[in-house]
Amino acid sequence: MTGQHLHAGVAGDPRSPIHRLDPRAKLVGLASITFVAVSTPLDAWPVYAACAAALIAIAALARVPAATIWARARVVLPLVLFVALFLPFVRRGERIDLGPISVSKDGLETFATVSAKAILGTLSAVILGATTSFPDVLHALERLKAPKLLILIAAFMYRYLFTIIDEVQQMRAALAARGYAPRHALQAQAIGRVATALFLRTYERAERVHLAMLARGWRQNMPRLDTLAFTRTDTLFLAALATPLLAIRVLV
Repeated sequence: MTGQHLHAGVAGDPRSPIHRLDPRAKLVGLASITFVAVSTPLDAWPVYAACAAALIAIAALARVPAATIWARARVVLPLVLFVALFLPFVRRGERIDLGPISVSKDGLETFATVSAKAILGTLSAVILGATTSFPDVLHALERLKAPKLLILIAAFMYRYLFTIIDEVQQMRAALAARGYAPRHALQAQAIGRVATALFLRTYERAERVHLAMLARGWRQNMPRLDTLAFTRTDTLFLAALATPLLAIRVLV
């Protein structure tokens, strides 16, 4: 994995105050926004508005373009909203006629609040990914005493993903050089052979990587060259973010 892969997905200005925060502060802060949004009752719209304002402020300070946030959020949001879309039709209670369609009033309110929770949670994850590299997120989780096995699995999955991408690009280049251009479903057999070859090549590479790790003294611990240091700025960030959100959550 190259150095570019270590910072894949990071957007905005790397010199911004949000990017320079300790990953633990960003992880805890954005997770607290998600927690407050998810735990809020259905009709507490001021809390949702406060969470949205906090996310907008963080994104603005990090100088993450709105187009980047939207491009990443739209991958997840349609699925979540599609599931919530059925709530107005399956919930019972007072009915509202929207032309030829009759929906539940409680279902509409539930749909609106579930959508708000889903949007806020998705935006929190997107902003975290745009301001913090995935290895830094894993390092923060490790320092926060998350299960070590889960961190190792996530780290290897992340690295293995780029290994697969590299192999696919090499195989596509080799196929194109031989004049292969899939155009119809009758070529599914050839595509299946390519997928089999891809699995075998990546599996063999994983074995070689594992042997190389053992030869270098692998002890089930990811070595890091840098260390995390929680500063006063990180404390102020968490206090400025969590205090008003929790106050609004309790009062509303």
